Amino acid sequence: MSTLRSPCDLLEDVKEAEVVPALYFTLSVGDSEKELGDSSEKEVKSPDFFIVLIHEGQCIVTPIEEQPSETTTEKGADDASEKSFDFIMFEKSKFTEKSLCSQNEEEEALESPEEASQTENIKWTDNGKTSLESNQRESPKISTEIFQDTVGKEESSKSEEENESTDKLDKPMKTLRVQSNENISKSNNANVAQMSLKPSPSVGSSLENLELDSLLPAVRSVDSPLGSTENGAMLEEAWEGLQKSYVYYKGKPVGTLAAMDPIAEALNYNQVFIRDFVPSGLACLMRPANAGGDPEIVKNFLLKTLHLQGWEKRIDNFTLGEGVMPASFKVLYDSHRQKETLVADFGGSAIGRVAPVDSGFWWIILLRSYTKCTHDYTLSELPEVQKGMKLILNLCLSDGFDTFPTLLCADGCSMIDRRMGIYGYPIEIQALFYFALRSSRQMLKPERDGKELIERIDKRIRALSFHIQKYYWLDFTQLNNIYRYKTEEYSHTAVNKFNVIPESIPDWVFDFMPLRGGYLIGNVSPARMDFRWFLVGNCIAILSSLATPAQATAIMDLIEERWEDLIGEMPLKIVYPALEGHEWRTVTGFDPKNTRWSYHNGGSWPVLIWLLTAACIKTGRPQIAKRAIELIEQRLSKDGWPEYYDGKTGRYVGKQARKYQTWSISGYLVAKMLIENPANLPIISLEEDKRIAKPKL
Repeated sequence: MSTLRSPCDLLEDVKEAEVVPALYFTLSVGDSEKELGDSSEKEVKSPDFFIVLIHEGQCIVTPIEEQPSETTTEKGADDASEKSFDFIMFEKSKFTEKSLCSQNEEEEALESPEEASQTENIKWTDNGKTSLESNQRESPKISTEIFQDTVGKEESSKSEEENESTDKLDKPMKTLRVQSNENISKSNNANVAQMSLKPSPSVGSSLENLELDSLLPAVRSVDSPLGSTENGAMLEEAWEGLQKSYVYYKGKPVGTLAAMDPIAEALNYNQVFIRDFVPSGLACLMRPANAGGDPEIVKNFLLKTLHLQGWEKRIDNFTLGEGVMPASFKVLYDSHRQKETLVADFGGSAIGRVAPVDSGFWWIILLRSYTKCTHDYTLSELPEVQKGMKLILNLCLSDGFDTFPTLLCADGCSMIDRRMGIYGYPIEIQALFYFALRSSRQMLKPERDGKELIERIDKRIRALSFHIQKYYWLDFTQLNNIYRYKTEEYSHTAVNKFNVIPESIPDWVFDFMPLRGGYLIGNVSPARMDFRWFLVGNCIAILSSLATPAQATAIMDLIEERWEDLIGEMPLKIVYPALEGHEWRTVTGFDPKNTRWSYHNGGSWPVLIWLLTAACIKTGRPQIAKRAIELIEQRLSKDGWPEYYDGKTGRYVGKQARKYQTWSISGYLVAKMLIENPANLPIISLEEDKRIAKPKL
């Protein structure tokens, strides 16, 4: 094997080979970086073969003039083995970002979403590769090692002393990092195919069948560098914060604390909330096991909250339904008896004493995510887990006086757990209800009464999807139709089915609604339409495919058109606009915490970034999420990971916001992992179900 040389010498010696012109190289020495060349101006040439040595996340690339003999290869492998190197050899014009990521699939081609419809398949193979592990190495691991940022790794090296021989391999090494810049070479000629490396499938593409590592080569976006020391430190701080928030019961982790603010009164922030734990659980599921992923905490959480569901739920003299899940729980330690006990809250201790409707839905959604990620179907098939799902569903599917397929709810029953005028049929609950129905439909077993329940689910799904898509959707055309509604219509031919008075349309809607875009409004009930924008409901509607592909695209269009209003300086608004003046007094009851542009009343919540990111990836618009994540990275860690921000643009840390809020931490982690590996999306997303026929009126 030829003598290993520095990247600078490598670039000078490279000659007469077709390396993808769209690659550029960066030389990293310690914390300093020097750009050696941009191939947008000139092509980089290389010899016929490369030797790549990988050691502790760093790689050294060496050109050789011809394919080495078997003896030379074995000798090089032995040398590399003594230094704990991984040894790979690539042919010319195959040393690209993709060629390093398909070790075991020599005849299989992968396409990015846009390239699939525009160009021919591009083979990601590397014939002639050699490995110390008899070609058994997994490609995602190699890719991660080669393209892993060297952020946080202190390298003290001199830029001119590492060009001599392999005897100096024990010294800190220079790292040659290769980044993709959108242009992909298809052949040996001068024609270069333009391929956008959007790290996401578009709406309507198959998400259920994606393997979690299948999209790894496309994780690096072309809009920003691989990372920085500051962002790397922020990620490390976030993971440490998440692990410190673990709550243990009998020696096992069962959840995460809501917040760990050392200077604020704990109140109920020292408990484990079901809805709060969802992003924490997703972060533990998405993180690879060899990097600290912990699916066991998710399993323990699901089983422990299921156990709490079976408790008698009594508030004053009234007993709640069997299927109600707790809002939160905490672990108490009796030092006298040296015994740990669980204490659950079903709404009796909550502000307003309202039972959480969304807890059961989040529990089902997280159960599906656990099953999808781990492929551990034994948990969802347990009789007690099947019973828990059925209790939740029976509670929601019970017959009553409703003429709508939507679920009637009180104020304070969801993430907005205070009086905010969402009573009736709030979009957040309807979207979560739909998501839970479809998730349970995948996990329920037809034995005993399961078959009948599945049939009820199918009927409700069809009716609910039609109702939401038809009556909750608002765009410029529909707004103009409502503006021209006639009232007091009677009979089945009525156009204004809910008898909405056009004069009740608030003035702000006409200015807010762009010509391009739309959204699902907050609430629809007799003589009332809540035109406010609610982020959770709209994003969950996209992820569950409750919104049609066209509607999902329009929601993304609206976010782009109204960026300053909905994203601002700190992503992102939970609801828009804020209630003010007389409306605030009458709707919130003078709530001192929900003042205008604060908390639930127009406040900005960093935790919502994971929902936005997932929705952006599903709709093929990851650049929107990247832009929002970059805003968060500028302040969130420096401000101490607060729960929410105040102000019309989210400029100020919330007046009563807790610091070191766990779901602010985990929401950021989930968003980063989704952007870096969009193949995680199926864990929290559902395809559009073509079998859900649109019923005729």
